[in-house]
Amino acid sequence: MRRLLRLPEGKTSTAQEARSAFQKSIAITACRCIVMYLVLPFVLPVVGLASGAGPAIGLIIGTLAIISIIYSIRRFWRADHSKRWHYTVFATVIIGSLIYLSVQDIISLVN
Repeated sequence: MRRLLRLPEGKTSTAQEARSAFQKSIAITACRCIVMYLVLPFVLPVVGLASGAGPAIGLIIGTLAIISIIYSIRRFWRADHSKRWHYTVFATVIIGSLIYLSVQDIISLVN
Protein backbone atom coordinates (compact mmCIF):
# COMPACT_ATOMS: atom_id res chain seq x y z
CA MET A 1 0.00 0.00 0.00
CA ARG A 2 2.86 2.36 0.76
CA ARG A 3 4.22 1.85 -2.75
CA LEU A 4 0.78 2.54 -4.27
CA LEU A 5 0.54 5.78 -2.27
CA ARG A 6 4.14 6.65 -3.25
CA LEU A 7 5.18 7.37 0.29
CA PRO A 8 8.86 8.19 0.81
CA GLU A 9 10.87 5.86 2.98
CA GLY A 10 11.58 7.00 6.51
CA LYS A 11 9.20 9.98 6.55
CA THR A 12 6.50 9.77 9.16
CA SER A 13 3.54 11.81 10.34
CA THR A 14 1.94 12.02 13.72
CA ALA A 15 -1.49 10.66 14.55
CA GLN A 16 -2.60 14.27 15.13
CA GLU A 17 -1.56 15.24 11.58
CA ALA A 18 -3.49 12.25 10.23
CA ARG A 19 -6.62 13.23 12.20
CA SER A 20 -6.30 16.83 11.02
CA ALA A 21 -6.07 15.74 7.37
CA PHE A 22 -9.07 13.45 7.91
CA GLN A 23 -11.14 16.25 9.41
CA LYS A 24 -10.32 18.60 6.53
CA SER A 25 -11.16 16.04 3.86
CA ILE A 26 -14.48 15.19 5.48
CA ALA A 27 -15.28 18.90 5.86
CA ILE A 28 -14.67 19.52 2.14
CA THR A 29 -16.81 16.52 1.21
CA ALA A 30 -19.57 17.71 3.54
CA CYS A 31 -19.41 21.20 2.01
CA ARG A 32 -19.86 19.65 -1.42
CA CYS A 33 -22.97 17.83 -0.24
CA ILE A 34 -24.42 20.93 1.38
CA VAL A 35 -23.80 23.06 -1.70
CA MET A 36 -25.02 20.46 -4.20
CA TYR A 37 -28.09 19.22 -2.33
CA LEU A 38 -29.23 22.23 -0.31
CA VAL A 39 -27.86 25.52 -1.60
CA LEU A 40 -28.03 24.98 -5.37
CA PRO A 41 -31.44 23.32 -5.66
CA PHE A 42 -33.29 25.31 -2.99
CA VAL A 43 -31.60 28.54 -1.94
CA LEU A 44 -30.17 29.96 -5.17
CA PRO A 45 -33.29 29.44 -7.33
CA VAL A 46 -35.32 31.35 -4.73
CA VAL A 47 -33.11 34.40 -5.28
CA GLY A 48 -32.93 33.76 -9.05
CA LEU A 49 -29.29 32.68 -9.34
CA ALA A 50 -27.29 29.66 -10.55
CA SER A 51 -29.82 27.92 -12.73
CA GLY A 52 -27.15 25.88 -14.55
CA ALA A 53 -24.06 26.34 -12.40
CA GLY A 54 -24.55 23.19 -10.31
CA PRO A 55 -22.51 20.72 -12.37
CA ALA A 56 -19.53 23.08 -12.73
CA ILE A 57 -19.49 23.89 -9.02
CA GLY A 58 -19.95 20.23 -8.14
CA LEU A 59 -17.07 19.23 -10.38
CA ILE A 60 -14.72 21.75 -8.77
CA ILE A 61 -15.69 20.92 -5.19
CA GLY A 62 -15.68 17.17 -5.92
CA THR A 63 -12.17 17.36 -7.34
CA LEU A 64 -10.96 19.23 -4.26
CA ALA A 65 -12.64 16.63 -2.05
CA ILE A 66 -10.94 13.74 -3.87
CA ILE A 67 -7.54 15.42 -3.59
CA SER A 68 -7.99 16.08 0.14
CA ILE A 69 -9.16 12.52 0.80
CA ILE A 70 -6.11 11.09 -0.97
CA TYR A 71 -3.93 13.47 1.06
CA SER A 72 -5.52 12.23 4.29
CA ILE A 73 -5.07 8.56 3.31
CA ARG A 74 -1.39 9.26 2.77
CA ARG A 75 -1.17 10.92 6.22
CA PHE A 76 -2.83 7.92 7.90
CA TRP A 77 -0.30 5.59 6.29
CA ARG A 78 2.68 7.82 7.04
CA ALA A 79 1.62 7.95 10.68
CA ASP A 80 1.15 4.16 10.85
CA HIS A 81 -2.25 4.92 12.36
CA SER A 82 -3.95 1.88 13.85
CA LYS A 83 -7.10 2.49 11.78
CA ARG A 84 -5.35 3.14 8.46
CA TRP A 85 -6.95 0.15 6.70
CA HIS A 86 -10.40 1.07 7.99
CA TYR A 87 -10.03 4.63 6.79
CA THR A 88 -8.58 3.53 3.45
CA VAL A 89 -11.66 1.40 2.74
CA PHE A 90 -14.01 4.18 3.91
CA ALA A 91 -12.19 6.81 1.84
CA THR A 92 -12.12 4.59 -1.25
CA VAL A 93 -15.90 4.25 -1.11
CA ILE A 94 -16.26 8.03 -0.82
CA ILE A 95 -13.82 8.60 -3.69
CA GLY A 96 -15.77 6.13 -5.82
CA SER A 97 -18.98 8.02 -5.09
CA LEU A 98 -17.35 11.35 -5.89
CA ILE A 99 -16.00 9.98 -9.19
CA TYR A 100 -19.47 8.75 -10.11
CA LEU A 101 -20.96 12.15 -9.27
CA SER A 102 -18.18 13.91 -11.21
CA VAL A 103 -18.95 11.81 -14.29
CA GLN A 104 -22.61 12.81 -13.95
CA ASP A 105 -21.56 16.47 -13.68
CA ILE A 106 -19.39 16.18 -16.80
CA ILE A 107 -22.27 14.57 -18.71
CA SER A 108 -24.54 17.42 -17.59
CA LEU A 109 -22.00 20.01 -18.74
CA VAL A 110 -21.54 18.36 -22.13
CA ASN A 111 -25.27 18.03 -22.82
